[in-house]
Amino acid sequence: MKPWETYYRKITPYVPGEQPNVPGMIKLNTNENPYPPAPGVQKAVEELNTEQLKLYPDPTSSLLIKALAEHYKVEENQVFVGVGSDDVLAMAFMSFFNSDKPILFPDITYSFYDVWAELFHIPYTQPPLDEHFRICKEDYYRENGGIVLANPNAPTSICEDLHFIRDILEHNQESVVIVDEAYVDFGGESAISLTKDFENLLIVQTFSKSRSMAGMRIGYAIGNSSLIKVMNDVKYSYNSYTMNLTSLYYGVEAVKDENYHQECVKRIISTRERVMAALKELGFHFPASKANFIFASHNTIPAEKLYQDLRNENIFVRYFNKPKINNYLRITVGTDEEMNQFLEVLKRLVKEN
Repeated sequence: MKPWETYYRKITPYVPGEQPNVPGMIKLNTNENPYPPAPGVQKAVEELNTEQLKLYPDPTSSLLIKALAEHYKVEENQVFVGVGSDDVLAMAFMSFFNSDKPILFPDITYSFYDVWAELFHIPYTQPPLDEHFRICKEDYYRENGGIVLANPNAPTSICEDLHFIRDILEHNQESVVIVDEAYVDFGGESAISLTKDFENLLIVQTFSKSRSMAGMRIGYAIGNSSLIKVMNDVKYSYNSYTMNLTSLYYGVEAVKDENYHQECVKRIISTRERVMAALKELGFHFPASKANFIFASHNTIPAEKLYQDLRNENIFVRYFNKPKINNYLRITVGTDEEMNQFLEVLKRLVKEN
């Protein structure tokens, strides 16, 4: 080992979902939206004056913040935007979790949380989910340096109601509580309304799922203005130009077209319900999904075998080789045509096994 190598930061990184590029593939492994963004986004792409690209973007992201504030009926100083919800969450970890007390998040949840905690030297504890993959709220009635909950949770797809979130908040008024709502549009109820009652609540959402813009990397947080100010102070101390110009323009257009947004969400929910019924007939069991994916396990066939068999057919789903969930597949809801093809192949594989 060379002398300077002793100072390298050693950390086990987050492993993102595979991005295959196979002709004719069916890609159901990274929870992307199968439908295109709102028509206004395409129009903005065509009308963008590329001369503007030689200039730095607005560091305050004012156009997008204004659009989001109007949409959610909050003040502009209650909105923070960043490069995908991952960037927003990382900023929140840096901003709020600086106590010697451990932050709390479930043992089965979005696997970036423990990576950030390790990266930023934040102590953490992971209360286990129960045997039904549910969060035990009583496990969060303890002293802590902050709480992070994905709702709906990933990869389980389970969503808790607002009474549950309110109960967590009422028992934790001395630390920041972050609710990660990446999938909330697919069947949950956002806790944004609770920010009026709890100054320590931060809601994080994304354009990557229900708004069909994973490739643009737009995320945002909504909370008390004091929380947003702290996050902006951290942002300006780290990278003042977090949002690129195109993301700002296209994001505004996506927010404007709420009818299109809701239409896409309804299509995905309809397809999800149909696919869940079909999977049940094929011998699968799963939690009732409130996300744009299904977390399913077959009654007799190991998940890893099905994952490999589907992969051999150029159908990509997500498999997590981790304790407690290593016999489950996370299946993104695609278009009706994609899911019909997926189910036909799956029927054959189940029959062959």
